[in-house]
Amino acid sequence: MSLIELRNLHKEYTMGTVSVHALRGIDLTIEEGEYIAIMGPSGSGKSTLLNLLGCLDRPTTGNYILGGEDVSMLDDDQLSAIRSRRLGFIFQSYNLIAQLSVLENIEIPLFYQGQTEKASRRRAQELAGMVGLGGRVAHRPSELSGGEQQRVAIARALANDPLTILADEPTGNLDSITGEEILQLLDELHLAGKTMITVTHDETVAARAGRTIRLRDGRIESDKMN
Repeated sequence: MSLIELRNLHKEYTMGTVSVHALRGIDLTIEEGEYIAIMGPSGSGKSTLLNLLGCLDRPTTGNYILGGEDVSMLDDDQLSAIRSRRLGFIFQSYNLIAQLSVLENIEIPLFYQGQTEKASRRRAQELAGMVGLGGRVAHRPSELSGGEQQRVAIARALANDPLTILADEPTGNLDSITGEEILQLLDELHLAGKTMITVTHDETVAARAGRTIRLRDGRIESDKMN
């Protein structure tokens, strides 16, 4: 059984009196353990597709089957539960909470799962060490470099042990050397069995994936193995 199946997926936004068709009939199947890169020009529908795959939004029409369950029309609470159990997110801007330490940022998904403080702390410590930040767990985001902040974001994405990790321009704010370190970390996660879906404008980032999907005007223009 496929991990993800999209069937004739459409997404339409209404802005005042204008309707914007962000996605126009997307059919897509993703197997468990794949590494997917999504590319396309500005306005092609990349971010909309990632938001739908991440259960951050619902399609206007069509079906999204995730792990055998149709999640297309679930309500907000149901989608939140899906996200907390199955999905991990990495954003270009890190999306860390400035007032919290490294450890506390990593613990956030565990808090929403209702885990005990002791179990959450132990898991967060383990993840901080895994991403090379074991000695910086008491620091706040403002005290970290961009690469270190992204490592915190990756650790947080792994906190609920998701099957699928969705990354939106994960190296977009990083210099080339730091970006390469982050990409190597993502490669390691894929080799460990995670399904990776990355939106990127960078051909060198996309080349690391096993498959590249290119969008244009809300449709899949090409879908090729790398």
